[in-house]
Amino acid sequence: MSAALKDNQAADLSRYMSALGQAARTAAAELAYAEPQQKNQALLAIAEALDQRREFILQENARDLDAAAKEGLAKAMIDRLELDHGRVDAMIAGLQQVAALADPVGEISELSYRPSGIQVGKMRVPLGVIGIIYESRPNVTIDAAALCLKSGNASILRGGKEALHSNQAIYSCIQQGLQQAGVIDTAVQVINTTDREAVGQMLQMQDSIDVIIPRGGKALIERISGESRIPVIKHLDGICHVYIDAAADPQKALDIAINSKTRRYGVCNAMETLLLSSAIAAELLPRIVAAMVTHGVELRGCERSCQIDSEQIRPAIDSDWYTEYLAPILSIRIVDGLQQAIEHINHYGSKHTDAIVTENLSHAREFLRRVDSSSVIVNASTGFADGFEYGLGAEIGISTDKLHARGPVGLQGLTSQKYVVFGDGNLRS
Repeated sequence: MSAALKDNQAADLSRYMSALGQAARTAAAELAYAEPQQKNQALLAIAEALDQRREFILQENARDLDAAAKEGLAKAMIDRLELDHGRVDAMIAGLQQVAALADPVGEISELSYRPSGIQVGKMRVPLGVIGIIYESRPNVTIDAAALCLKSGNASILRGGKEALHSNQAIYSCIQQGLQQAGVIDTAVQVINTTDREAVGQMLQMQDSIDVIIPRGGKALIERISGESRIPVIKHLDGICHVYIDAAADPQKALDIAINSKTRRYGVCNAMETLLLSSAIAAELLPRIVAAMVTHGVELRGCERSCQIDSEQIRPAIDSDWYTEYLAPILSIRIVDGLQQAIEHINHYGSKHTDAIVTENLSHAREFLRRVDSSSVIVNASTGFADGFEYGLGAEIGISTDKLHARGPVGLQGLTSQKYVVFGDGNLRS
């Protein structure tokens, strides 16, 4: 390719991205004052369009799956890419649930009178324009569009090249729903180029985009965090733990461990390390091993766990405790009790999701207080760390940062607050 042709393509991409940004900024100003009823109508119209055009969506998804298989895409990525009727139904349900949620925009809270006579509170307002960069999962197109729209934000969505046809098919449904409800159709824009430079330009558009949310692998998120001139809401890894306490109910512990690991392997809330109290290990570990092997899970364990079963558990190395496998691989460590479990999680974990299985209430409370993660769970699967399951309708991502938003990011995480002051002619002395 000649240098002149490359320059022309770069200029065309720059103009395209600039136009997207300008359109989004205009749409954001309009959306900030849209009535809740109109936004809900748009969401329900999009849901109806998805239902009507599901065969077309699945057909386009099949094109992406075929190309992914030919390119040798990893199984975890293909699992995230694949759509079926159940996943289309889940997208529709997510839209309906978001529509049913209370609109956060304009909500006033924390009103209080000051000695001066003024009344001070906080009002929720949209962030403005949100850029979402994601890989594989076409359902993110719907989740992101729904949550941004409901929270009064315009969005610019950039999916991975492996999901191009799926995302464009879903985008056609979004456009149909927006137009049907009379919402400005640039409220949601899906980038239609697979050029990697589009991401680079997006990360520099601080005049057009207010926040970037990446969803994908560690390499993508590290790149975005390093290059972005725009604030980023992110998590890098999902190194999730389940700790089975000495006071755990054995059957409950077994069921939770199996579900946390084997429900889906390629998701960030899957258990990657199992911690087991030494007081219960001899009794319970053989049952857990047998169940995991039945599911085809490779086991890597500490010295004590290998002593219990050296046939099915191979020795773990230190890097295993830091690894998000996103695959049927599980690390196992036997610990001396609650204190050592918490120390392991806070040292090796990624501050995503960690669970304890116990019937001891004081142990559960200590675990909740001391484990420094965005979701801490008692007696339930780590698979519940999800915006839909938390009642957010859907999530646009999970944040392990501590500023602004933490954990699954739903409607409130996509808004900010401004102070509002009410007076009656009050003057400051």
